[in-house]
Amino acid sequence: MAARLGDTEKKVPMMRSNRPASDITGPIRLRTLVVIRWVAITGQFIALLLARFGFGFDLPLGLALVPVFASVLLNIVLGLRYPASKRLNDGNATGYLAYDLVQLAILLYLTGGLTNPFSVLFLVPVTISATILKARSTVILGTIAVLCASSLVWFHRPLPWHTGGIDLPLLYVLGIWAALVLGMSFMAVYAWRVAQETRRMSDALNATQLALAREQRLSALDGLAAAAAHELGTPLGTITVVARELANEVAPDSAMAEDVDLLVSQTERCREILTRLSRNPQGDDSSFTDATMTGLVEAAIEAHFEDEVEIRLETMAADSPQPKVARSPEIVQGLANIIENAADFAESLVAVSINWTDDDITVTVRDDGPGIPMDVLSSLGDPYVTTRRDDGGMGLGVFIAKTLLERTGGEVSFGNYRDPGGRIGGAEVAIAWPRGILDLSIQ
Repeated sequence: MAARLGDTEKKVPMMRSNRPASDITGPIRLRTLVVIRWVAITGQFIALLLARFGFGFDLPLGLALVPVFASVLLNIVLGLRYPASKRLNDGNATGYLAYDLVQLAILLYLTGGLTNPFSVLFLVPVTISATILKARSTVILGTIAVLCASSLVWFHRPLPWHTGGIDLPLLYVLGIWAALVLGMSFMAVYAWRVAQETRRMSDALNATQLALAREQRLSALDGLAAAAAHELGTPLGTITVVARELANEVAPDSAMAEDVDLLVSQTERCREILTRLSRNPQGDDSSFTDATMTGLVEAAIEAHFEDEVEIRLETMAADSPQPKVARSPEIVQGLANIIENAADFAESLVAVSINWTDDDITVTVRDDGPGIPMDVLSSLGDPYVTTRRDDGGMGLGVFIAKTLLERTGGEVSFGNYRDPGGRIGGAEVAIAWPRGILDLSIQ
């Protein structure tokens, strides 16, 4: 049987991808750049024909059409050579955009240089690079664009106006050059910053989704374990009764006495395990889906308990019954991240308090650490904002917590509380929900 299984395993092929890594992980699809180039080719072709036959400019039409048809040929070759889904790595995309800059420079050389209004199109490849490629690629393309524009100041064929042409002063042409360079620099930096912020936010949200998925899996396992323990309780009770009856009927000096005693002890152990798994503070099966706010906070504390730091939990509205809330993985994971963060900065104590009124439910987490620096306080909760530089922290824990808690309808605020002497006593994070959102008893 083992030999047959081994033979079968040899016949199952490994699923491998024959596609290069750049086809899957590149920052941009080749098809995107090809489509952009088709648009540019169409615009260049129409502009040349309109200037020559519409406005009567004596352009070197034959020479000017050479770089245009070269781009046409390049697009056709790329379309036949590569599939539409191919993705370009950073280097290849830089090369394609550099070609577009050089092709535009050749066209401008034949049609007036920087005195041609279409010289502003130097901005396009650099801006595209700033939004999708690395900063190094954008610097390379920006340098190529500046070199091309600088060459066109001194080397170009005059724009053949039908009235004899306009000889623009060198100072004016240099002003056009400066405007292009400054505009290119500003747009590239601005586009890169915006795109970088978008990428950082996307990565942070992906990390949030992974944390939430993990908490949901753990929550599902907890519910499954409790449900299994509940269902197994009856048959195990029957086994326990039968084992005890056997123990009463078997003589103490019998050869089976030791085995029966072992059976009884193991069934008792199983009962203890199932009791622990199915512990139900509510007294009914709703504990698999419902809990009190204190129960959720206790679950968050247990997820990241620190032996070195005391975590103290107290309720501030013990005179009225607690709100009945759903067991939310988002709330548990979010509170766990905040409590863990507080424990990392605390000297000896993290105080977690729960308060509720007729209008809202509030959980406050305080620590006795140094507090939140004022220069970080305003941006705390954004991705990659952290004051822990020495332990490799990425600054995503608070962002993930804030995002998860706000998804449940909570409002998260950060600050520092002050001791009776007016000094900062540590960090304080308050999470407040409208009671109508969480409390199942009034929904």
